[in-house]
Amino acid sequence: MPSPIPLFYDTYYHIFNRGTNRENIFLEERNYAYFLNLYAKYIEPVAETYAYCLLRNHFHLLVRIKTELEIKEFLNDSQVLVNIHDSYPSQQFSNLFNAYAKAINKTYGRTGSLFQHPFGRVPVTDPTQFERVIVYIHQNPQKHSFVEDFRDWKYSSYNALLSENSTRLQRQSVLAWFGGRQDFSHIHQKLIGESECAWFAADDVD
Repeated sequence: MPSPIPLFYDTYYHIFNRGTNRENIFLEERNYAYFLNLYAKYIEPVAETYAYCLLRNHFHLLVRIKTELEIKEFLNDSQVLVNIHDSYPSQQFSNLFNAYAKAINKTYGRTGSLFQHPFGRVPVTDPTQFERVIVYIHQNPQKHSFVEDFRDWKYSSYNALLSENSTRLQRQSVLAWFGGRQDFSHIHQKLIGESECAWFAADDVD
């Protein structure tokens, strides 16, 4: 299989991945928090996060890869010296997956790859589609029958985006896309159909 094209700077992506052979990547509750901590370490320097959902055997993200200048400014503030190159954002995602897999393998006595390779990435280039991608991401736990109501799933950004609490998410941008909290909640009430999400989820992790 040819190598995927590296993630482009200043570009929005629906990013997703699943466990090898569809096995679970989150084995107990503490794993979700550990993954998010690693996510902040590896991905926050290179991307803004607009929505996420972590499920037992896969996950979804909507992110914007930062510009090279934004990354350099972030890393300079952190006093970290790295070589910024075209594949740097993609490499940071690989570093996240490798670090998490290494910890899971050590903790649970497993060996081998944990995640499917390569991870899924679909550019989101039409601003009118941001809303649809976010609703799809948040509704995923209900789609896969993990819960009867996606709003009850603890490991997604849905409730954090509605909250007033501090967050690393790009909350104000997301709410602005939907027209405010009330519209954000209202639009999520309608389940998104397969035909509406085929363009960005045709190779999704069912």
